[in-house]
Amino acid sequence: MPVSDLLYGAYERRLAKGLDPERLPRHVGAIVDGNRRWAKGAGTAVDHGYQAGADKISEFLGWCDELGVEIVTLWLLSTDNLRRPAEELDALLVVIERLVEDLAATGYRLRLIGNLDMLPSESAARLKRAVDLTAAVKSRVSVNVCVGYGGRQELTDAMRSLLLEQAGNGRTLEEVAATLEVDHIAEHLYTKGQPDPDLVIRTSGEQRLSGFLLWQSVHSEFYFCDALWPALRRVDFLRAMRSYAARERRFGG
Repeated sequence: MPVSDLLYGAYERRLAKGLDPERLPRHVGAIVDGNRRWAKGAGTAVDHGYQAGADKISEFLGWCDELGVEIVTLWLLSTDNLRRPAEELDALLVVIERLVEDLAATGYRLRLIGNLDMLPSESAARLKRAVDLTAAVKSRVSVNVCVGYGGRQELTDAMRSLLLEQAGNGRTLEEVAATLEVDHIAEHLYTKGQPDPDLVIRTSGEQRLSGFLLWQSVHSEFYFCDALWPALRRVDFLRAMRSYAARERRFGG
């Protein structure tokens, strides 16, 4: 075994040992960025980059499970991604469909986060079938799969749902506006019923959210990692956890 591997192994063990379980996040969001750049750097096709990214997700979920993370939210396909060339989008959807089916078969409880009406009907149906099979599953890690997701789209859909609900109850716009509270909107988000993410990790060196969980991440901690998603190592993940554990969360204070 190369010396570098031995050193990294020792460093990983030291990082893991130094983490306080009481200070680790319960809910981790991940913006899995850098698959196309990884493929370009590796001199391979874009779809191979997508597959490498999908393969990394199972590994990432295992790391989360080891540290007691209860919910993981993965952003796999944004509303902006839907504007990519048809051939590239089709390849990405095939990888995502297979990934979701594999995660369902592995025993994770899954939840789709996004507007499925924006996807091709066959893809949406295939994803929904796989996720529905996990409805009664009780896994240590629950996984939110963000597909056809955009933060602005989510807020638009939430407000539309709220207004339609209130109209169905016979209320006027003026009455809704006069009594509208923050919690009323939260009840119509894709993630309703779940705690907000404690930590959001973004790979590939980009230091922005790009619309990921705009509402839910208002009090989240953020960790930006230079590694491209398929090249993410356990040591990178542990560094993110160490960074989170060392912070004093002020929740806007």
